[in-house]
Amino acid sequence: MRRPAVSLRWKIALTVMAVSCAVAAVLGVLVHNAVARQTVGQIRKETRENLDTALALFEYGTSDESVHSRLDPPELPDELRELVRSGGRGTMVGSYRGRPVMWAAAPADDQVMAVWHSYGSTRRSLEKLDTAILGSAVLAAAAVGLAGLFLAHRISRRLGTTAAVARRITAGDLDARVGDEEGRAPGRGPAGQDEVAAVAAALDSVAGSLQSRLQAEQRFTADVAHELRTPLTGILASAELLPEGRPKEMINDRLRALHRLTEDLLEISRLDSGTERGDFDAYELGPLVERSVRATGLDTEVRIVSDTVVETDRRRLDRIVANLVLNAHRHGRPPVVVTVDAPPDGPPTIEVRDHGPGYPADLLRHGPQRFRTDAPGRGKGHGLGLTIAVGQATVLGIDLRFANAPDGGARATLHLPSGASAAP
Repeated sequence: MRRPAVSLRWKIALTVMAVSCAVAAVLGVLVHNAVARQTVGQIRKETRENLDTALALFEYGTSDESVHSRLDPPELPDELRELVRSGGRGTMVGSYRGRPVMWAAAPADDQVMAVWHSYGSTRRSLEKLDTAILGSAVLAAAAVGLAGLFLAHRISRRLGTTAAVARRITAGDLDARVGDEEGRAPGRGPAGQDEVAAVAAALDSVAGSLQSRLQAEQRFTADVAHELRTPLTGILASAELLPEGRPKEMINDRLRALHRLTEDLLEISRLDSGTERGDFDAYELGPLVERSVRATGLDTEVRIVSDTVVETDRRRLDRIVANLVLNAHRHGRPPVVVTVDAPPDGPPTIEVRDHGPGYPADLLRHGPQRFRTDAPGRGKGHGLGLTIAVGQATVLGIDLRFANAPDGGARATLHLPSGASAAP
C-alpha cells in the first residue's frame, strides 16, 4: 500500500520544526544541568560546612540549635550510612519527616554524625525552571515552525507557478513565462536572487529559445512551401502537355504527391501561426460525415447510430475526417468503419476505426509528430495528415483522441463540443 505523498511545503516545515525542537531540547538539557549543578552545589557546600561545625561541637561535647545535626538518625539513606561506616563522608538527597532534605554525614567516634539542609525550595525552583524551559521550547518550536511553513509556502508557490508555466509550455503555449506570472518585468534576470528564481529564469530562457527556434522553423517551412508552390503549379500544367502514356502518368502522380505535400506544409504553417479561425454554421452531422467520407473515394463504411445538428466549420471538419480515413486506409487494414453517434447524455462523437496493427505506442503517448511514422506494419509517410487533423480539431474545439481497440486496430475518436450541438 502506497503512502500518501507529502508536499514539499510540509516537508520543509516539518524539517524546520524537527530541527528547532532538537535544538531546543539540547539547549534545555544544558541549561537545566548548569543551573542544577550550581544550585545543588551551593546547598551541598552549606550542608558540608554545617557538618564540619557539628563535628567540632561534638568533640567539645556541645551542640548548636541552628545546625540541624543528629547521631545515627533513622531517616539517613542506607547508601550514605554504609559510606560513613566504611570511614568515608558524603552528601545525598533524601527525606526527613516527609520533607526533602540534603544529608551530609561523617564518622563521629563509632557513630554517624549527620546534618540536613532543607531541599524543598530548591526542588521546586528546578521544577519551575524545567517548566519554563519546556514552555519556551514549545513556543520557540511553534514560532520557528510557522516561520518555516510560511517560507515553505512561498517556495512551494513559486515552484508551483514554475511547474504550471512548464505545463503550459508543454501544451503549446510558448508565450507563457514565469516572470509574467509572478509580476516581474519580462526579460529581467535573476542576478543576486535565490535558486528558485534561477530555475524560473532558466525555464523562461528555454521557452524563449524554443519559441525562437520553432518560429524560425515555421517561417522556413512556410517560405519553402510558398517558393515551391508556384513552380510546382507550372510544372503540373506543363506535364499535361506530355504525350499520353505510362511516363506521363508516373510524372503526374509524383507531381501531385509533391503538390499535396506542399499544400500540407502551408496548412501546417497557418495552423502553427495560431491565427486560424473557424467559420461556424449549423449542419446535420450524419450527412456531413457521409459526404466527407464519400469525397475520399475509398471503400469506407459509415454507420450513423444517432444524428444531431452541430455548429461547426464544414471545410475543416471535412479535412479532419478525410485525413483520418486516408490514414486508416494507408496504414491500417480494411474494413475501415466511420461511426457517428449523438448520445443524449454526452457530446456527439465521430469514430474512425480500422483493423490494422494499431497506432504506435509513441503516438499514443505524445500525439502525432510531423515527418514521423515509424510504426512497424503501418507503412511509411510524412506524418502530416494526423498532425493537420489535430491542428484543425484544436481550431474547432474538438477533442481528438487516438487509441487502439482491444481486438486490434487503430481507433480515432472525435468528441465535438456538446454545447455546440442541438437536437434536429
